Parts: sequence; C-alpha cells; structure tokens
Amino acid sequence: METPPPRSHDIFYGWRLVAVSGFVMMLAHVPLFHAMGVWAVALEREFGWSRTQLGLALTFTRIEGGLMGPLEGYLTDRLGTRRMVLMGLIFLATGFLLFSQIQSLWMFYLAYVVMAFGQGFSGWLPLMTMLNHWFVRQRTMAIGWANVGSRLGALFLVPSLAWAIDPDHNRLGWRTTAILLGIFTLIVAVPTSRLIRDRPQDYNLLPDGGPARGSTVPGISQDTATGEHEDPAPNADWTAAQALRTPAFWFISFGHGFTSMVLLAIMAHLGLLMEDAGFSVQTTGWLVSLYTAVAMVFQLVGGYLGDRISKRIALFIFSSLQAAGVVVLAFSTSTHMLILFAILFGIGFGGRNPLTVAIRGDYFGQASFGKILGLSTVPMNILMLLAPPFAGWMRDTRGDYTTAFLILAGFGFLGGICFLFAKRPEFPLSA
Repeated sequence: METPPPRSHDIFYGWRLVAVSGFVMMLAHVPLFHAMGVWAVALEREFGWSRTQLGLALTFTRIEGGLMGPLEGYLTDRLGTRRMVLMGLIFLATGFLLFSQIQSLWMFYLAYVVMAFGQGFSGWLPLMTMLNHWFVRQRTMAIGWANVGSRLGALFLVPSLAWAIDPDHNRLGWRTTAILLGIFTLIVAVPTSRLIRDRPQDYNLLPDGGPARGSTVPGISQDTATGEHEDPAPNADWTAAQALRTPAFWFISFGHGFTSMVLLAIMAHLGLLMEDAGFSVQTTGWLVSLYTAVAMVFQLVGGYLGDRISKRIALFIFSSLQAAGVVVLAFSTSTHMLILFAILFGIGFGGRNPLTVAIRGDYFGQASFGKILGLSTVPMNILMLLAPPFAGWMRDTRGDYTTAFLILAGFGFLGGICFLFAKRPEFPLSA
C-alpha cells in the first residue's frame, strides 16, 4: 500500500500536489524549452552552427514527444505519476550532464533527445493526468495554479541562466551551468517524487477534497461531497478508442498544436532574433521574464474564466491574443514594441494554457485521461516539430524572421478557430 498523504485539517492534499507540479514543471520545462534561446546564442558563438541547425534541436524533442506521447500516457495510467516523475527526473539529470560535455552537433542533438525523454516522463503529461484525478469542480483553477508555479520559477530562472551563460562575460559559462542543473535535478529527484500521490480515491477521498462514496466522514454528506456546484465532468469515463472517434478530440489536438507551434519557435529563436536586432543575451532573458510574468497572472485568469464560461470561447480569445502578440514581434524594431509583444503573448499563452488540459478532462473524464492526452500529443507534436527549423530556414534564406513569424501567427489564429469547433461530444450508449 502507498504511504498516505500527510494529514492536514485545513489543506486538501491536492493543493499541495499543485505546488509540487509547479516545481517539477519548472525544472523539466524551463531550462530545456524557455531558456533555449539563451543556450542557442552561446552555442552559436562557440560552434558557429546555423540557425536551422540550432532550431532542429527542439524539433528532435518534438519527434520524441510525437513518438512517445501515447506510450507516456499509457505508462502514466499504468505506473502512476510518482514513478514517471522519478524516472523522468533521472533521465533529465543525465541529459544535462551529457549536454555539458558536447563537442559536436550530433552530441548536441543526442543530449537534447535524452533531456526530452526526461521532460516527457516527468513533466506536463503525467502531472496534468494526476491533477485531473485530484480535481473536477476546481480542475481549471488547479491547473492554472500549477502553471503559475512553473512560470514563477521561469521568472527568475531564465534571467539567472542568461546571466550565467552570457558569452560576452566570463561567468559560469554554459557547460558549468548545465552540470549544476544536472546535479541539482539528480539530488531532488527522489524526495520530490515521494511527495506525489496518484489518485485521491486511494486515500478514501473524492476529487476536490470530498470523502469517497460509501465513506462516513462527520459533517459531510454524500450529496455535498463534491461541492456546491454541478460537476462539470461527464457522468461516464471515456476510453481512448471512444475519444478518438469524436471530432472534439481532433479539434482540440490540432487547436493545441497550431497554437503551440509559435511557442516552440520563439523558445528556439528569440535570443537569436534579439541578437540580430542588437540586443544582449541578458535583455532576452528579461523579455522572457516579462512575458512569463504576464502569463503567470493570466494562468489564474484563464483558470477562473474556464470554470465560469465556455472553455471553447475562452480558448479562442486567448489564442487570438497570442497570435496578435506574434504579429507585433514580427515587426518589432524597438524596445516598446518588444514589450507590447511580451504583454500580448503572455496574456494569450498564459490564459489558454490551463484551458487546453481542463477541456479534455471535462469532455473525456478520468479513467483513461493519460492515454487520451498522450494520443492527442501526436498531431500536436508533429505540428510543433516543424516550427523551429522552419523559422531558422526562413532566417537563413531571407535574412530575417519576419515572414516566418507572420506565418506562424496565422497558424496560431487557426488554432483558436479549431477550439471554437470543439463542441462537447455525447457519450456513446454502447461501445
């Protein structure tokens, strides 16, 4: 039997898992993805690799996601989030240490693939699956708060990495920084995974903190165990096969993919774009922190709205704002325009982020959520893997990023339209 969660008379353990999820996502996502533009400047300076070659690194991480997403979802449902996080953080630490020793392009790609395996096993998919089990009525808000924790870490971690890596100053350097990240990740892997609990039912609880059905907890009746609002989730849990046969599954998957394409391109190329415009690596770090800070606030706004209005409408609005920010970036020639980009992009990216997960939970339930989420990452990752090398190739052939980011902004708006068409499916009466 699993060790029960620590007792608390006033804090539902699910909210502690929200904090743990934020920490793990910060560790798994920020150095690998959000700080990629910072690493890219240092790597270009040392090895002279082209923008297309650098952008391919994030493409390889999406190839891993496209191939492994269904397996990660299956393993999450079978093994649980705790074991997945432990395995993933060990992989991630190994990848950081390997990255610190690279001497050639193929070693760089190999290190990024290893880190991507670690990120996939420990990051977004298993943690969102766990939160989907622990929350129903407050699902969108819980996911929003978890992402706030991750963004709060990014708010400080990206500028810190930029300060340490900056090739124009003799500080830690990118190799030493990667070693320190690997050692820290390895140290926290076991104690962090020990805090994770997979399902509230294992501890005689219902999602959101109510007692399990059939239990007797003084002062809480069965009718009010799930809270005063109607459960937004369907009455029955969908299987992965049933979900795949619905238009909603595909509209959500492609909507998520189209709106995420530009995110990966920005992570790979923002630092290089800023360098082309004459800005320093440290300035890039502060710009990432700005849109991260805005996104952190709007994670909660998106979580609040998603529990009160149609998630489809909210997703369209936030996706359109994100696309508008990318259009501003494509034409940015001054600091003021870059700040406007960061605000619009942060609002859109932050607001839509918790909604993309919560809408899947609302539509398809809990029993096979990991498999469903994993399968939906396949079209999403196929789209995302195209963006970084495309942006790099356009920069190498045309001399700037303008056309590339305008095209990606168009795809982002198309993703918002896909969300509009993702209407709640009716549960099949027979298999």
